[in-house]
Amino acid sequence: MKMKHQKAGKLTVLLTLAALLAAFLSSCGQKPAGGGSAGELNVFVWTEYMPQSVFDKFTQETGIKVNVSTYSSNEDMLAKVKASNEGIYDVVVPSDYMVRMMIDEGLLQPIDKAVLTNLSNIGEGYLDPSFDPGNVYSVPYMGGVAALVVNRDKVTDEITSFSDLLDPKYANSIVALDDQRAVIGAAAKSLGYSLNTTDAAELEEVDGFLSALKGNIKLLDSDSPKSAMLSGETSIGYIWSAEIAICIEEGGNFEVIFPDEGCYLFLDNLAILKGAKNAAAANQFLDFLLRPDVSKLVTDEYPYTNPNAAAVSLLPDSYQNNPASNIAPAVFGRGEYVLDLPAEKLERYDELWTKFTR
Repeated sequence: MKMKHQKAGKLTVLLTLAALLAAFLSSCGQKPAGGGSAGELNVFVWTEYMPQSVFDKFTQETGIKVNVSTYSSNEDMLAKVKASNEGIYDVVVPSDYMVRMMIDEGLLQPIDKAVLTNLSNIGEGYLDPSFDPGNVYSVPYMGGVAALVVNRDKVTDEITSFSDLLDPKYANSIVALDDQRAVIGAAAKSLGYSLNTTDAAELEEVDGFLSALKGNIKLLDSDSPKSAMLSGETSIGYIWSAEIAICIEEGGNFEVIFPDEGCYLFLDNLAILKGAKNAAAANQFLDFLLRPDVSKLVTDEYPYTNPNAAAVSLLPDSYQNNPASNIAPAVFGRGEYVLDLPAEKLERYDELWTKFTR
């Protein structure tokens, strides 16, 4: 015990000297070696999409405290950003079409590429997207698809299309995303239309499809839809690809199915809100997330398709060989991204969704 007390006393002295040194350097306009400037950062991110270990590591390396708020849909995020005073949030993680919408509404500020020294780690195929040419306002974070997962202990029928989900035998057995663009888009794709269709006649057919599907839906969940599959509460899921990957990793008899008509594609991105109070810390955080070792930490916990080529090379075989994580290029080739539709066109989507969910 005596030795422990001696060590504790020495440690206290050392910490005191370190604090005095830091104060002296600060008074001279210098930063202590190995650390960033202290401060705070407010991150607004999807539920279950960024590990606490990443925030802790950033704080440990920089001294910047990270405050985290979460959302479950792009629309939820946008509504809260608009309803909040400017500067409440610093970093957001919008999907492809939402980036375009937020740019057009003047809600994002340009990223500081002089700070983003790790941007070169992103694969070329993910850079210079149509929704943000030149990556002026955003950098890729994670991507994937919305696809089907089947518990083969409960469902033995061959399923190849969204239309197969209409079979009455699947009554009250499907978990689907609580996301109107994903669900309405799947219905449109099953009928041979674009998931971005605004054609009145086509959307009338979509209405019929959704009415037929409604009785087979047990629950809508975008936060953790894998839970219903893993617990056996549902036998079929229309959920995010990473959630399917986790089901497969858990060792159950799960199969991922990429429907013949093509999948809903998404690429989520890191962006900084206009008026961010902690813009310097936000740019520093973006560059931190682009580091291969940090990006790997994210994918280790949330196995989405990772656009960071340098990080992918570090990932284990369990990721490389999981068809729901390391998705085949052909799947992306026949998929479709959601587009930012005019508000007047989205009114019909709102009507369809309200009818489907009530």
